Amino acid sequence: MKAPTLAFALAVLSSSLAMPVCAQQARWGKPEDATVRMIHASEKMWLDSDCSAQPGLKDVFADDFQGTAPSGKRYGKKEAASTPDTPGHDCRLGAITVHFFGDSTAVVYGSESSMRNDQSGKAHKHCLTWTDTWLKRSGRWQIVAAQDNDVTCK
Repeated sequence: MKAPTLAFALAVLSSSLAMPVCAQQARWGKPEDATVRMIHASEKMWLDSDCSAQPGLKDVFADDFQGTAPSGKRYGKKEAASTPDTPGHDCRLGAITVHFFGDSTAVVYGSESSMRNDQSGKAHKHCLTWTDTWLKRSGRWQIVAAQDNDVTCK
């Protein structure tokens, strides 16, 4: 009696180990993909909020969004969707790449730059590379996590 039980247990175990592999098929997004276009537009809106108010930006972030600034400071949705007290100018989005994992997760890699005035009023270029994690919940894509890194501008 134990042999059939062991065989059944092994069959269940081996099939359950194979399921996550199938569910996590990855693919790179193509520029013509509607979801990639929406993500690109949303990432541009977030960048543009560094230069001017973007009223629809709060909808881009999940309520449980968590970001990490280059300083290591964590920030939430409210901070991510706000315009800085001293906005920048000449906000430019670099190339972005979207990598989908299954039907509900995407990791987006990108870069951006903006001009900032220091305390003396002199303008300098500020450059970031970043990784954002998007999740599709209830049919809606939103950013759930972000990691920003200061880089030397080219």
